[in-house]
Amino acid sequence: MRLNLHLLRVFHSVAQEGSFSAAARRLYISQPAVSKAISELERQVDTMLLERAGGKASPGLRLTEAGAALNAHARAIFSLELAAVEELQRRSGLKQGELTIGASTTIASYWLPRYLRVYASRWPDIVLKVVVANTQSIVEDVFDCKIDVALVEGPVHMEGVAHHAWQEERLVIVAPPDFKEVERQSTGRVPQAIPVTKNDLADITWLIREAGSGTLEVSTDRLAKVGVTVRRSMEIGSNEGIARAVAAGLGVALLPVAVVEDLLILGRVVELRLHGMGGLSRSLYRLERQDRPRSPVVHAFLDVITENAV
Repeated sequence: MRLNLHLLRVFHSVAQEGSFSAAARRLYISQPAVSKAISELERQVDTMLLERAGGKASPGLRLTEAGAALNAHARAIFSLELAAVEELQRRSGLKQGELTIGASTTIASYWLPRYLRVYASRWPDIVLKVVVANTQSIVEDVFDCKIDVALVEGPVHMEGVAHHAWQEERLVIVAPPDFKEVERQSTGRVPQAIPVTKNDLADITWLIREAGSGTLEVSTDRLAKVGVTVRRSMEIGSNEGIARAVAAGLGVALLPVAVVEDLLILGRVVELRLHGMGGLSRSLYRLERQDRPRSPVVHAFLDVITENAV
């Protein structure tokens, strides 16, 4: 059996738009033509792909199990088609073109700028675009070929997206300055961590990131490994927001040291060191679509982050 790519494109558009009429507008064809294409595709594959009332689109239009499986393949096929078109447009080398980089929020703030500066100085004619979102959103965009290469904070769980560790980042537990009455003086550098026990951390509020954040997944894993159970938490949508909330006395958090270094020096937050616990760290990852050939602009960016690794 061979799939008709025109019919598959119509089906994929219906799946994305949620209705025959919206897919027809997107494809600049009539609604009856969309309905006919779906019927023909279902005949070819000999299975129902969409569930609909009376043979027409309705608010209840949804994919069958077979339809969902086929749509996943269609998404991959048409994402690669888009990547192929963009690759052909970039074949003039590094004298012109675009590079779209995805970055999770902390990396976009604290790691990416140094790489962008080097890249832009070497190839000033390449247009750089940066997409900033949480890790899960970035992974989705990499799979859809909306992003050429990405740098994220947490583990990646999506078939078709390759991930490679490229940097280690130190993590620290931070608390408000009055967490323990310990005499501290401003010395212009990060002060020593305050030793605590698991009992000290038992009933406090942990400030955490939202679902889909790489920081949340890593934090939950690291705390569980050292035997700390989070019983009470408050969700805040950025690491910077969490750091400021810790300084305001709302709770404690596990954060990258880059986010809180200035607050530690100023005494706005204090670092806690759990008794018997060694240093905490996490891997930062580079992402690419697994079956997508690298363009020259991507190769050049990978050279930059390799040469300038800390």
